[in-house]
Amino acid sequence: MRIGVDYYPEQWDRSMWERDAELMARTGVKLVRIGGPAWLGIEPREGEYNFSWLDEVISIFSRYAIGIVICMPTGCPPLWLYEKYPEIGGDDRRINDRTRGHICINSPVFREYARKINEKLARHFSGNTAIAAWQIDNVPEPYQCCCDTCRGKFREWLLERYETVEGINKAFGNSIYSGGYSSITQIQPPVDYPEERQNPALCLDWYRFICDCMADFVRDSMMTIRMENPKVPVTASMQFCENIPDFYKICNSLGFVSCDDYPPMKIPSDREEYYSHAFHADFVRGIKNRKFWITEHISRTSGSQSYISPAPEQGMIMGYALQAIVHGADTVFYSRWRTALTGADMYSHGIFDHSNIPNRRFAEFSELCRRIYQLKVLDDTYISSDAAIIYSSEADAAFRIQPQSEGFSYIKQLQAFHSALTHFGANVDVIPPDADLSGYKLVIVPSLYVNRKSVTENIYRYVINGGTLVMTTRSGVKDGNNNCIIDILPTVFKELIGAEITEFNPTGLSEQSIRDFAGNEFICRYWCDILRLTSARAYAEYSSDVFSCMPAVTMNRYCGGVAYYVGTVCSRAFYESFVSNLMMQTGIPKLKGLPEGIEVTTRKNSRDEYICFFNNSGKSVSIPLPKPMYSIINSTGRDRLELRPFEMDIVRK
Repeated sequence: MRIGVDYYPEQWDRSMWERDAELMARTGVKLVRIGGPAWLGIEPREGEYNFSWLDEVISIFSRYAIGIVICMPTGCPPLWLYEKYPEIGGDDRRINDRTRGHICINSPVFREYARKINEKLARHFSGNTAIAAWQIDNVPEPYQCCCDTCRGKFREWLLERYETVEGINKAFGNSIYSGGYSSITQIQPPVDYPEERQNPALCLDWYRFICDCMADFVRDSMMTIRMENPKVPVTASMQFCENIPDFYKICNSLGFVSCDDYPPMKIPSDREEYYSHAFHADFVRGIKNRKFWITEHISRTSGSQSYISPAPEQGMIMGYALQAIVHGADTVFYSRWRTALTGADMYSHGIFDHSNIPNRRFAEFSELCRRIYQLKVLDDTYISSDAAIIYSSEADAAFRIQPQSEGFSYIKQLQAFHSALTHFGANVDVIPPDADLSGYKLVIVPSLYVNRKSVTENIYRYVINGGTLVMTTRSGVKDGNNNCIIDILPTVFKELIGAEITEFNPTGLSEQSIRDFAGNEFICRYWCDILRLTSARAYAEYSSDVFSCMPAVTMNRYCGGVAYYVGTVCSRAFYESFVSNLMMQTGIPKLKGLPEGIEVTTRKNSRDEYICFFNNSGKSVSIPLPKPMYSIINSTGRDRLELRPFEMDIVRK
């Protein structure tokens, strides 16, 4: 486990490099990330490469035993490249300040220059033992470029997928509004049409296409690096950004996954808000089912494009790093060592402020670096989960294309179940729809809106073989082309859940209520399915006047397993009650009586089991342990944990 920092040597006088490296080494920093925005510094003019400053800075850090992660600068092409080849900026409909990320990754010119800079860097530093890893680009996301190059490639992509224009028309259902294509040249990206006239089938294929393009760029960049450095690992920093990518597709070729992670700096006052980034960590771990890196983490207040955010509260800098580590991160980088003096990021604060004087954040960061050595005992441990939550990038994209109801959120449904499970101390894997489900006692599949036959079969197979499954509203609505299915909802899953949806009501923000079999009442919002039972039993019914006594949540025994269906979106209290019952029925160990905001993660190896308690709240808490346990943080036996806000303790079970 290592702590690193982002460092931008090109922004600082050379006289500061040595002092920074010496202080980093003394503090406990093991890695620095450099190079991401530095294309101009490496290639100031076309074909003229300057590696001397990189050689110097890497040599300095090497003397202090600090490893280097070189970030390929392809996200920030220099202005001379834009000036000579303006087409690399793509179409004009996007805001294009030409400082970072505003490129057409399908432009042959850009791809050639990106390949050259990647190749030159990889070749120059080939064999340099200071290089710990390479990072491709910066937050690869599916850019919405609609230039002529992208239009042409999109048409080629569609023909490869559907073979003929007639096949495309059939897949898109183009008989409506005389929208059928008679020529491939008539096909335009969906952003060319008014939003209310965009075909959902076209939109989903556009999303698939731009994700394929980014995956191709990542794969090509990785291969260029590998040709020169076959043994050094290659990664890319992912993020839940504006254009959420297909993480599984883009990361498929990478050696390991990295992500940028910025937890909130204020705990929301609304209890219904799901703010914990434990979900993000479990999500990233599930992309390749292995350890990962955090490439940018909270170290400061931000204020690049908006008001300056509140400062991190005491304990956040350390606590959120430890939260990521116990959920599977083995390396955490903090977003910039020192705060920029110029440019758009001058109020995106680093560990050091503009004053360059050690501050509260530096003191906490230093303590974290010391604390990491206490956690070496976790190096050979792993996370074993009895519960899994399925995330579908296609469903996520389809809901963004066609929002269902005011307030309805696909991601928040995943977070609701994740929060409830972690509230009772369960480890959770967030996995793709085609993952192997056989090892889980409980699998939750929120709103599987877009369906593929292989995924449907995977889900049925799991239940048939004895698994316990939870599905939720808006499942089975669309086929693989994002077109509605002619069948009673939830279509392909109605046999599995033992119920049919006779009517649905997008209720938006208005509150309804449900009552479970034990008489407990809960608030629900956003969407209400009215269910008719075939073989299922009602777990909960609507108790509000409109749908009173109609089933809202069902339970159905199917072959060797059990399938539940939640036909609405409920308050946090429902998910905690529901998940508590599910854990009891499936035999998943459950911790009781944990204070609100406490997250528990368990890690183990062949010898020991460690329980990690994280106080992700703004209040100090006291947690009684079922028996005295040894704290690896305090090196003492404990029968009770006293945790300040954002503090973590880890005990050996």
